[in-house]
Amino acid sequence: MPVLEKLLRSKVVIWILIVLPGLWPVWPIFIQHDSTVLADPLKYILHHLGFTACVLLAVVLTFTPLRVLFPKSPVALALNRHRRLVGVSAFAYAALHFSTHVLYEGGLESLQATLKIAAGKPFQLVGLIALTILLILALTSFPAAIRWLGGKRWKNLHRLVYVAAALSAYHQAAARKIFPQQVLWIFGPLIVLEVLRVMKERKARRPVARPPAASAA
Repeated sequence: MPVLEKLLRSKVVIWILIVLPGLWPVWPIFIQHDSTVLADPLKYILHHLGFTACVLLAVVLTFTPLRVLFPKSPVALALNRHRRLVGVSAFAYAALHFSTHVLYEGGLESLQATLKIAAGKPFQLVGLIALTILLILALTSFPAAIRWLGGKRWKNLHRLVYVAAALSAYHQAAARKIFPQQVLWIFGPLIVLEVLRVMKERKARRPVARPPAASAA
């Protein structure tokens, strides 16, 4: 078994790859003592958690097109073993992002005011909608939910993840938490893979032209 495939099949490795980005703020705040970060460390953590949530969301959405485009690739198959773990982790980072925002605005006492402000700020309202979608998908990501909803309804429900991804991209770009070109850097590869996936699936569904039957002598 190739080394990369073996590593990607390991849940321990995937957990490490998921957790490490969340710990990144420790470096500029406590080790490097970056003055620009220390000026408002909570804001830095807020933006970083949102960024990480977007990256994980984009990453998990690449698993299916990679499997379709490279059905015999051991790497693509290994990655698809962890779709639920990575998807739920994207929600977890988004929830931490929202919780940090509430804390940044003054704590639980300001939650109601935060929701009112969000109603008047499109990017915040869009972010809340995306978070709500991810919450629903996380709660229904387990086998029991598939049995309860039925395979077809469950699949249709989980297609909302693409809506959540689009809303998250808008939320990040409109809030200027990361530069718009970085939003393209996160979601651009996903868009390319999805386009290639659709093209391949349409080509596979296209009927094969049969040669005309030879006329009888």
